[in-house]
Parts: sequence; C-alpha cells; structure tokens
Amino acid sequence: MENKELELLSWNLRRDTLDIIMAGGGGHIGGDMSLLNALMVLYKNHLNITPETVDDPDRDRFVLSKGHAMEAYYAVLCHCRFLDLDDVKAGFNKFGSPYIGHPNNKLPGIEMNSGSLGHGLPVCVGMALAGKRDGKKYRVYTILGDGELAEGSVWEGAMAAGHYKLDNLCAVIDRNGLQISGSTEDVMSHKPLGARWESFGWNVLEVNGNSIAQLDKAFSQAKSYMGKPTVIISQTTKGFGSPLMENRPEWHHHLPTEEEYEAIKADFQKGKEAVASE
Repeated sequence: MENKELELLSWNLRRDTLDIIMAGGGGHIGGDMSLLNALMVLYKNHLNITPETVDDPDRDRFVLSKGHAMEAYYAVLCHCRFLDLDDVKAGFNKFGSPYIGHPNNKLPGIEMNSGSLGHGLPVCVGMALAGKRDGKKYRVYTILGDGELAEGSVWEGAMAAGHYKLDNLCAVIDRNGLQISGSTEDVMSHKPLGARWESFGWNVLEVNGNSIAQLDKAFSQAKSYMGKPTVIISQTTKGFGSPLMENRPEWHHHLPTEEEYEAIKADFQKGKEAVASE
C-alpha cells in the first residue's frame, strides 16, 4: 500500500483498537498506539503470510514479544482477514473466549503465546536459525517493548543472533520511553541503545516510528542486509494519536471513561481528516 493509504488505514485501526478495549473492559492502550504503525506496515507491505498460508512452511514468521499490546494486534489481524472484528469485540476478555489479552496461538495467524516478557526474540532466533539450516527463504520478525529490554533473555537472544549471522531476522523495538512504572531511563537505562545492539553484531536502523514512510523504508532496508540480523529502533510516542494519552505513563493500561472515549475518538477522526485533506 502507498503511504497515504496506510496513513488513512492507521486511523481506522486506532479506532478499532479503541473499540476492542472498550468492548472488553480493559487493555494496554498506550503501547497499542505506539506500535500500531509498525505492525500495520509490516503486515500490509512486508510480511509474507495470508490467512490461506498460515501453515505453509515457507511463510514469514512474526512474534509479538510485547504481548500485552494485543488489542492493536487484533485490529491488524482482523483487517488482514485472519480474524473477524465483530467476533473479537464480542469475545475479548470474556470468560472462556480465545480472544484473551495476550497472543493465543490457537488463533489463526498467531505463531506463539507471549506476554511473559523477554521470550519473543530468543524464540525468533530459533525460528530464523531453523530456516537457515533448512534452506528456507522465509524471514522472521518480532516487536519488543523498550521496557522489555531489561530482561536478560533478550540479550542472550541478541548475542546468539549475531553469532549465527541471522540476516533473515528483524527485530523492532517500540521505543516509547515509558513502561508501567514510569520512564524506562529511570527504571533501567538503555542508552546508548544503538551501540549496544551493534556490539552484539546487529545492523541498527533508527527511525521515527510514528512515521509510516520511515518504517516502510526501514523494513525494506532490513531485507537487503546480508550477514547480520537487523534491529529497527522505532522512536515512538506512547498513546500516539490523542493528546489525552500521549506520553502519559498512567495510560499504560487505563480504561477510558465514556467521556475520554469520545474525546479520543474525535482526535482519531481529526487525524484521519487531516490526512484525507492533504
């Protein structure tokens, strides 16, 4: 899809994400909004998988390591026909429903359960290494939260990926600077983040993760690098899309009131109209 089409779609997906959260009575809205653009661009323009090829051994693999941002993932999966939006909204967070608050690999298109942070990258290293050894052409992608980088298993995975020169692996870090307990730099500093990944043998791309054009270019570049895995450090805004939520740690998993819901919905509509008028 072209950038303008994706810009318009992103506002629709933000609205869908918001509605899923409201229907289920909870969710991780701040992080949903910061990583949604990366998810959307990946699925629409780069990930080689469809509802018809979920069991194809040559499909690309994606793991949402930042598993608590599931509502945005639901919105993207629904748009791409893996799931039905009405079914998700009716079942989200309901007892006995498969539509839970973290990835559930019993649902089509979801590779693995996640939510216990730090597991996505190491599993993706295994997937990518298996692909190399089996002579497969598929690529493997994962999205991590920046707060998640405090987990030691992330760096064990990063070390292994660099050692095995897994150029079929691409990790995205949703660098919104906030986690449940406040600023990532106050809780556990990650600076200098790019240099740390380079020291583990990775190509490093740093982009404005609120920019669809920059994300699209970075995913394309990642495919061209040989001999190293690639990490995209995606500088984002927690709660992106509504001033009511942006850069406020209390919106990590705040459930909007009806008044807040209407205000956020109006902000999304303004964003969509601004893109349409360009």
